Amino acid sequence: MARVSHDPGLLQAALYGYQMEKEKIDAKIRDLQAQLKGKKAPVAAAAKPAKSGGRRQMSDAARARIAAAQKKRWAEFHKKKTSAQGGD
Repeated sequence: MARVSHDPGLLQAALYGYQMEKEKIDAKIRDLQAQLKGKKAPVAAAAKPAKSGGRRQMSDAARARIAAAQKKRWAEFHKKKTSAQGGD
């Protein structure tokens, strides 16, 4: 059975990829519909993505919260690791 990941970054990337594919398909559908009507295919401004990819900007406060949470996780990990070794 396939393993399902619930990693937000991975899901965000998958969503972005599917949206790009959908836009390509929508453009092809518009071209075919225009050909069936005997017209030239309209150049749709809506076909252009609102955001041209890239990474989202994070505020300094958000970055600090993420760093603090990661430090807390690592501290807990190292605490468990040292207690499992017998507290050398």
